[in-house]
Amino acid sequence: MDRLKLKAVLGSHPHVQAVKSGALRSDLFDLDFIEYTPTNTAFKPMVREQAFDVCEMAIVTFLMAKAHGKPLVLLPAAMLGRFQHSYALYDPARGSFGPSDLEGKRVGIRSFTTTTGAWIRGILANDYGVNLDKIRWITFEDPHVAEYVDTTERAAKDKKILQMLLDGELDAVLGETSNDPKLKPLFPDPAAEAAKWYAHRGVVPVNHLVVVTEQLAKSRPDVVAGVYDLLKRNKEQVGLATAPDLVPFGIEANRKPLELIVDYAFQQALIPRRYAVEELFDETTRGLN
Repeated sequence: MDRLKLKAVLGSHPHVQAVKSGALRSDLFDLDFIEYTPTNTAFKPMVREQAFDVCEMAIVTFLMAKAHGKPLVLLPAAMLGRFQHSYALYDPARGSFGPSDLEGKRVGIRSFTTTTGAWIRGILANDYGVNLDKIRWITFEDPHVAEYVDTTERAAKDKKILQMLLDGELDAVLGETSNDPKLKPLFPDPAAEAAKWYAHRGVVPVNHLVVVTEQLAKSRPDVVAGVYDLLKRNKEQVGLATAPDLVPFGIEANRKPLELIVDYAFQQALIPRRYAVEELFDETTRGLN
């Protein structure tokens, strides 16, 4: 059988470098990598047109794509995981406040449907008792899933999120980092907050996993399993020894983060119902560990 050539998009993570350089290869297929910077700019064409065979994808984008019947299949291969507490900023010069004080405030976020935003809003609602409906959300981009009706307030096209924060047009922003000394983390000690949150939840917040087209999954399940195997071998080769593992592989390793982000996405009306973890995969990917 001829070797398949697959169009692929993956970020520049240390644990995929050998796959991206061709140092690690499969006997079944070749991966033709297309660079997108930042990687999240590839999510929209993947959701809307299935523009690639294999693509890194934010988990909330995938959940919303699934809710709207997009022909994509998830692999239990995390590309990016991180604790989210440091991705929320405010300007203390305009008044000091913390995460529990956001009700009635103007909060900027690139798009309401970003995965980092969903994680932080879940933390605010479930750990700080914040009523998310009482926040005035200002967004800058459309959702990747066109069918989702975005009811947030849209910033003017020429506006930049961090500049709006510095100018006092926003009270806080989610999903951003900055070296500007004027801006401070909304969570006073993000590392300590993250450690406390992890001790309580036992969950690594995964942001990006990998999807393939349903067409590839149905026609060549062996190739899909091969893509997963290649990525897993690269991760093992790099020997990521962090505890907790920020890029878990396998259904069981990803079960708790997937259950929690499904819960948060449902609470925030990003998806119409809670999906069981097994529903997120197909016959082939459900067996990957």
